Amino acid sequence: MQEFHSGIQSYFDLEKQIIDRLDIDSINHSMNVLMEARERGATIWTMGNGGSAATASHFVCDFGKGASEALGGKKFNFRCLSDNIPIMMAIANDISYDDVFLFQLQGVLKPEDLVIAISGSGNSKNVIKAVEYAKRVGAPVIGITGYSGGRLRELADYSMHVPIDDMQVTEDIHMMFDHMMLRVLGERI
Repeated sequence: MQEFHSGIQSYFDLEKQIIDRLDIDSINHSMNVLMEARERGATIWTMGNGGSAATASHFVCDFGKGASEALGGKKFNFRCLSDNIPIMMAIANDISYDDVFLFQLQGVLKPEDLVIAISGSGNSKNVIKAVEYAKRVGAPVIGITGYSGGRLRELADYSMHVPIDDMQVTEDIHMMFDHMMLRVLGERI
């Protein structure tokens, strides 16, 4: 049997260090914005590429079923722009991959909705174009980022930032945000 103990411990130690550096006040503020969106019956749009697409989709599952079931009554109305592969590929093929999220929001995003944009680098062109549109419409944006936060962190009204230049750790903690919010909100309400 091979011995991976030191590598395993090193990875977990790095995760712990970054968790200790998270801005809890910003996360708390974002959670309040999310609850306010639920209360007003807003559509909560999520999006991301690659691992961030999986996280965006996971938010829909956890809040559409898990949190909504636990809370009873008024449900969260989450929609993931990364989930419909045929429409994404049609937009990418016929228009541009940079427009796969923007096109889906055009004409349906309302100022009272909420956009949760997830990008490890904070610079994904398709995410940024959709966020810029949300800002023009007047819909609030929660940016979930890593690295420096990039353009997304600059544009977002609310930020959940992971301060590390490491995509795997960033994506781990982004998923942790989802599960933590699900647990904390479920226990509170």
